[in-house]
Amino acid sequence: MSGIIDDTNNGTAATAASVTAKTTATTAGTTDPTARLVVDNPAPVLRLDGVRKSFGATQVLRGISFEVARHEVVALLGPSGSGKSTLMKCVNLLERVDDGRIWLGDTDITDPRENQDRIRARIGVVFQQFNLFPHMTVLRNVTLAAIKVHHWQRDRAEARALELLDRIGMRAKANAYPDQLSGGQQQRVAIARALMTDPELLLLDEITSALDPMLVGEVLTMVTELKSQGTTILMATHEMSFAHEAADRIVLMRGGVIAENGTPRQVMDESDDPATREFFAHFRH
Repeated sequence: MSGIIDDTNNGTAATAASVTAKTTATTAGTTDPTARLVVDNPAPVLRLDGVRKSFGATQVLRGISFEVARHEVVALLGPSGSGKSTLMKCVNLLERVDDGRIWLGDTDITDPRENQDRIRARIGVVFQQFNLFPHMTVLRNVTLAAIKVHHWQRDRAEARALELLDRIGMRAKANAYPDQLSGGQQQRVAIARALMTDPELLLLDEITSALDPMLVGEVLTMVTELKSQGTTILMATHEMSFAHEAADRIVLMRGGVIAENGTPRQVMDESDDPATREFFAHFRH
């Protein structure tokens, strides 16, 4: 994998959708020479098509196109200033794109006529900072948005929250307050909160950046468990070793464009692009 991927390449070649060929027989034991090709190509969970974003005269995203397939984990990598954070904000509707489209399933989420609250209910987001309310218990933090924004009944919300807290090993802390938890535990609670509405897509934006190095491992272990459970994830991270081991695909950004899009081995180990090789030479994986 090498070279800058610009507007002329929509990134679909790297999609993890499956293609299956089947043959049909005209009679028992006889293969039809005009065998029918059946293509199983499910729609991606997320599709970006020519996304552009500028702040003043500065072009931050310059025609970004790629897809995330169902159950796929895609790691968004790149140096500071490459556009990763802006891209994540565009996907989460915190920033409006200047041009291009972003599709969540069959919904064009860049269409201003779409209900943004409904779209956000389909996307779980975890940021660098935990953003837990200090005066609320873990259970209340996890259920708040489901009750207040999505109008769930309290019983339903609490049952779902306890299920998630149990899943991440935090049920015993349901009545604890954030200042009684470690940073890693707080981030796990934030992940549980993001999973409350059973989102189609989970966005993880540098979720270990604010953690003590000793606590990074427990959060990354949880992400690995989410992957094993089939969660569709787009994550921006500087944890290169983790991205190499956990991601199905790497999207490497550089200067607002996609420089590489492929498997971890293709991008991180085998690229013949000098700039890519230099970038990863600073990390061990």
